[in-house]
This record gives sequence, C-alpha cells and structure tokens, in this order.
Amino acid sequence: MRFGLVGTGYWARVTHATAISSTPGATLGAVWGRNQQAAKELASEHGATAFTGEGAIDDFLHSVDAVAFSVPPYVQAPIATRAAQAGKHLLLEKPLALSLADADAVAQAVEAAGIASLVFFTLRFSGEIRAWLTDENARGGWAGQGWSGGHGEWLGAALTPENPFSTPWRHEHGGLWDLGPHVLSLLWASLGPITRVNATGGAADLTHLVLTHESGATSTATVTLSAPPAAAAMSLHVWGEAGRSIMPTAPVDPVECLRTATTELLAMAESGQVRQPCDVRLGRDIVRVLAEAQAQLLPGATHQSPPALMPGGGGPVALVGTGVRGVTGGPGCSASCIHTP
Repeated sequence: MRFGLVGTGYWARVTHATAISSTPGATLGAVWGRNQQAAKELASEHGATAFTGEGAIDDFLHSVDAVAFSVPPYVQAPIATRAAQAGKHLLLEKPLALSLADADAVAQAVEAAGIASLVFFTLRFSGEIRAWLTDENARGGWAGQGWSGGHGEWLGAALTPENPFSTPWRHEHGGLWDLGPHVLSLLWASLGPITRVNATGGAADLTHLVLTHESGATSTATVTLSAPPAAAAMSLHVWGEAGRSIMPTAPVDPVECLRTATTELLAMAESGQVRQPCDVRLGRDIVRVLAEAQAQLLPGATHQSPPALMPGGGGPVALVGTGVRGVTGGPGCSASCIHTP
C-alpha cells in the first residue's frame, strides 16, 4: 500500500517516515508539508514525491492509497476529512481534532467512505501494554465486577526551547489535549467507555479529571506539561475485588508501535473489517471528553453537574477555548517522551 505522509517535523521524520518505510506491505510514496524545503528533504530520504501548499493537497491524495498524519490537530482534521472523502485509509494522530465538530466531520467522512482508520494512541500499540490490558480485562475489565476504579497520570516537563516537542499548539492547549488522549484511551480500554467527566484545573496547565465509566466504575486522571523535571513520569493502575493491577511503565519504542499500527491498518484495508478499538470512533469519543473537560475549565464556567457524554454518537457539543487558562509555556513530555507532533 502506498502511503502519503502529512507532516515534516521531528516526529514525522524519526517515527512516521521510519516506521512506514520499514513495514512490510507499505511504501512511503509521498510527503506533504507546509515547509517546502523540509518536504523535499524528507521525501528525498525515502524516494518519495514532495508536495507543498493547499493547492497541492488533491494531487498528493490522488498519488496514494493511505495517508498518515504527523501535524498539529488543527492541521490534521480538515486534511483527514478530505482524505477520507477521497477514499484514502487513515493513520491518524491524537488528538483527532481540537473541537468536537471537527472530530465529528472526520468520523462521519470515514464512516461514509467505509475506509480503514486508526488513531495512534502510542501505548495502545505496545505489545507489553496490550498483554497487560488482556490480563486486566480477563480479571475484571469492563464488567465492573473485578475493577472498581483506576487512576492514570502523565506528568510532562520537556517543553524547553531546545526540546523538539516545544511546539506552539502544545504551549497553547497544554497537557489536557496532548497527554490527556493517551491516559483516557488507556482508562477507556481498562474500565470501559467514559460517560461523564468533571474537570478541575491547577497551576499552569495542570488538569485533574474525575471520570465515570459505562461499566459503573470510576477513575481519575492527572495531566500536565508543566511538571518539574524531577517529577516527570507516567503511571496507571486499576483496582477492585481482583486486587490492584499496575500498567507496565518501561519506555516503549514508538517506531515499533507505529509499525504495529501500520500493519494493522493494512490488514483492515485488505479484509474490509474497518472497525477496531483504536479507530476514528474512539478518537472522536476521546475528543468529546476533552472538549467537555475544557468547557468546564473556561473562565466563568458554572460548576453544576456536567451532562452525560454519549460515546459513539450524540451527547452535548462543548465549545473549546483558544487557550488553557492563560498558559504561555513551560510544559513538556513525559519521562519516556512518547509524543506526537
């Protein structure tokens, strides 16, 4: 399958281009970027064709069978919608979008086209963590009888000027939108779909979430991109009648994880079985939770009980603000530096 890559930044170079070009059955045939020189250089490294600018998007899409993304979410969403409408399979980044309306547009285009899609929640494609989730679900999981609750946190501290993840969209939107999708996707897999969220903010972009799951279990999440370097870490556990189960936290290889995602997208496209636990629908439902949490954090937001969320469709549409409580900088990635563009 011939892939096109949208993006030319650090994560696109070291992870996406490397993983796709080394996955059996996949070739990197085209690169689209906002920076013409960067697009030419990355394309040249992989024997691909470079495309630049809004006017070249259609030609870029016509030249490939599938599209992988490594750009900020506000760039990803409109191009992903166009790619889906053109019948291209999608390997997406998290978060899918920065508003529920944009996430819905991508999901609806994917559904209408009947194409394969995956959202690259990095840790969900780790073999060790998948094995843990399999065991965790066998011992209790979504039934809510083995596990009563859980907690996940990702404390990041690497958005210093010299860090490759010190990007404008992270400074503006903070840990809720950058690290939140990772933690929420893992709690979703551990305890079931999230149906309600209560959000409370702390210093800078520090965000605490209290989550209610469809299973009846509850969980909490803490994320920030502004932690002191000495505190940077990621952890997640579930607990209940079955005891306490702690997710492995050894650093994972993002290239290997993306190879797994690419291989699974190829299999989905070939078989026609286009639904998968990490497909665009989960990406859209995670955005629904994030958008509701963000709405509660906006200045002047009321603190009444939040509306129930409806995974998979429906539910309230929450407006997303243009910043994270005035955050101007300081956030960063986790100790294992698993990140996106």
